[in-house]
Amino acid sequence: MIIKVLLTIIFFAVMIGVGLYSRKQASSVDGFVLGGRAVGPWLTAFAFGTSYFSAVVFVGYAGQFGWKYGLSSAWIGIGNAVIGSLLAWLILGKRTKLMTQHIESRTMPDFFGTRFSDQGLRVVASIIAFVFLIPYTAGVYSGISRLFEMGFDIPYEYCVIIMSILTAVYVIIGGYKATAMNDFIQGIIMLFGIVAVIVAVLNAQGGLAAAVDKLAALPSDTDPAVNGGFASLFGPDPYGLLGVVILTSLGTMGLPQMVGKFYSITDESAIKRGTVISTIFAFIVAGGCYFLGGFGRLYEPVIANGKIAYDSIVPAMLITLPDVLIALVVLLVLSASMSTLASLVLTSSSTMTLDLIYRDKKSLPGEVEEGTIDDIVAEKYERRKVVVMRVLIMFFIAISLLIALNPPTFIAQLMGISWGALAGAFLAPFMLGLYWRGVTPASVWACFIWGVGLTVINMLLGNLISPINCGAIAMVGGFPVVWIVSLLSPKMKSETVDKIFECYK
Repeated sequence: MIIKVLLTIIFFAVMIGVGLYSRKQASSVDGFVLGGRAVGPWLTAFAFGTSYFSAVVFVGYAGQFGWKYGLSSAWIGIGNAVIGSLLAWLILGKRTKLMTQHIESRTMPDFFGTRFSDQGLRVVASIIAFVFLIPYTAGVYSGISRLFEMGFDIPYEYCVIIMSILTAVYVIIGGYKATAMNDFIQGIIMLFGIVAVIVAVLNAQGGLAAAVDKLAALPSDTDPAVNGGFASLFGPDPYGLLGVVILTSLGTMGLPQMVGKFYSITDESAIKRGTVISTIFAFIVAGGCYFLGGFGRLYEPVIANGKIAYDSIVPAMLITLPDVLIALVVLLVLSASMSTLASLVLTSSSTMTLDLIYRDKKSLPGEVEEGTIDDIVAEKYERRKVVVMRVLIMFFIAISLLIALNPPTFIAQLMGISWGALAGAFLAPFMLGLYWRGVTPASVWACFIWGVGLTVINMLLGNLISPINCGAIAMVGGFPVVWIVSLLSPKMKSETVDKIFECYK
């Protein structure tokens, strides 16, 4: 216990220290939200990866999908690396950096408002982002607290409260630069931690070959007479597995807290290096998490109300490890989760502040702004925005905390609802808006209605489709929605579109 406590105290001290070190760069809006658009490839790549993978993945998804699909759940990690990281950087990285800098966009809702010359889109997108980031944040709190409860024997409620306070402190003090620097430190802990934990768990089962043999001897859920499905290449339910791969991989390209990383990177050469770093990181961390979860059936899960408590599977695997390794696991999940929490609360507060409360009138490049204010007034105005963002961070954390103290469903379902609505609404219009001049404002409105409407209706009907599959349908279905509505609705002025796409010349 002394080892666990000491390592955790050191971890928290470093996080707060980085926040204090970065506080000078967090006095302006660009500094607080984007790190001055001058964050290097290593920090950006690790920020992308650590925001992607949290306790939701390590505890919720690895446990639930490892139980359902066995070793084939490792395909989810591979999909996360290839689609969610490599393709995300290749498709979005350069174009997002160039266009958002050109139109002076600081958030994803701001992008929609300026790119499509419709400030109504900006307002509605900010509300969607704020509302649906909350369940995701609650899921992260829930996952990290269950591991903390296992490692330190501290009641779940206290764990959630401690996590929320510590995350708020270093984000409020240091803004995005503090978050990115901490993400780098936390990412290194995650890389070493996941490898060490996999080795320890497999050794406890007699080695890799013995563990796979034990899985192969287990009967299928659907047909008890058939063994080996959980040790097969595509598992007992390939189509269900595909839905999870789509949701968890494609979704990153439509999430405000993920896409925002491309706004802040320094230049195009940094994007190339960041692509490689981010992909390798995802292969190790995501692939390792789901591979580990694939052996979950070799352990006894907790049964609650006659059902398997999926969030208890990974803790059950880890509780038998030596104390030093449990301390490492706690730090691993702390690192993964606090980085994700920091990214989520920073995204939600900046969106509410810049896109709802202080919705400044913007001009496209080359246009003259009216009513320019002097530098002193502008500086005070910027500082006021930063103060409001800091207040909203506390507000957002408080709401998420209330949900986490009484979570309505398993962690994986919370994330499915959040990712389905956000990426279902944002992915298609954002990606197509970077490449296709013909995307219309009406098609963006249609996609917002499609993504949010499908998710909410499915939820109100008692999840007729699982939140995971519903989210995957929402994301993929957004592309034909934007394409068809764009062909049928009035086009934007060609001069306006030309000014926006000048950044690619």
